[in-house]
Amino acid sequence: MLSELASDPLPPEAIEWRNAFGRLRPTSPPCRYLNPTAWANIHEVCTDFIESFGADAVRLGWTAPQLFGVHPEHGTLRVDWCGVMMIGGRKAIGIEADRIPFGNLTGYRNVPGVPVGIPIWEFAARAQKA
Repeated sequence: MLSELASDPLPPEAIEWRNAFGRLRPTSPPCRYLNPTAWANIHEVCTDFIESFGADAVRLGWTAPQLFGVHPEHGTLRVDWCGVMMIGGRKAIGIEADRIPFGNLTGYRNVPGVPVGIPIWEFAARAQKA
């Protein structure tokens, strides 16, 4: 087991994302206004993103809220607070310092005035406590 951990290509931050996201069930949307089919797709593309681009995301300075954030009270209902990976459920094809390409669409970060939410796993934990 220890040798498996040592060979993990992801840095600690991305391992934390993987573990936290992995606790969310793909069959149970964490936000009440999130369609189960849409959530299953978002869960899949986020999991793929972490495995494919998690190391690069950390190296380039992306944070969990920028990638997986949602509004602290309204979840995905407030799209203006959602992280790049939480919008649209499209599979990323790369990552750069200031954008994530999704084929012909691109998600941007660090746009002045754009609010930053909390990671969706924190939203789910708050909802369970309520």
